[in-house]
Amino acid sequence: MPKNLNITLDDNKRKLFEKYSQLFIQKNSQLNLISKKDEKFLFEKHILDSLAISLVLNPKSGENILDIGTGGGFPSVPLAIFYDGVKVYGIDSIRKKIKAVEELKQKLGLENLTLICDRVEKFDKKFDYVVSRAVASLDKILEYAIPHVKKGGYFIAYKSRKVEDEIKAAQSVIKKFHLAPPEIVSYTLPLEEVFERNLVVFRV
Repeated sequence: MPKNLNITLDDNKRKLFEKYSQLFIQKNSQLNLISKKDEKFLFEKHILDSLAISLVLNPKSGENILDIGTGGGFPSVPLAIFYDGVKVYGIDSIRKKIKAVEELKQKLGLENLTLICDRVEKFDKKFDYVVSRAVASLDKILEYAIPHVKKGGYFIAYKSRKVEDEIKAAQSVIKKFHLAPPEIVSYTLPLEEVFERNLVVFRV
């Protein structure tokens, strides 16, 4: 059964997410970081979806997370707000997107968020957790992600309902990195339509 997201926010984080939503919509009008029709579902489809990782992740203060292909800042910005004791890194090769997220970061005062404009395969740091949302098929993103996960760490991919097909297509890459079969955690977003999503969790 898909899980319902039951995320509680204290007053400070709630206010910060409200400010973030307003700033994001202003920035989106200039750059089209998400589709205009998605703006009214910004919290449910993008912010809350980014926070779904809390179903499987409880990072300790001082640990770090890499978001590969952060794009308009999902999930890196919501994660930096939610996990304020964790260092979050967002990497993307598109400069205008990184610049936009950098401006949001400054206005929100997110000192635990670092943004990098580069291709991930040129980056050599390792992380406790690596995540990726809406970037590439699982076989491709595994090739980028696994080399950046510390031993004992996790790679978590946000995926749609076709997750089983993607896992089958990625079997050769899963074997290449000697990974155990992933845990799949399904959840639904609070929308009128049934909007099921999945986290695909690999232990390295």
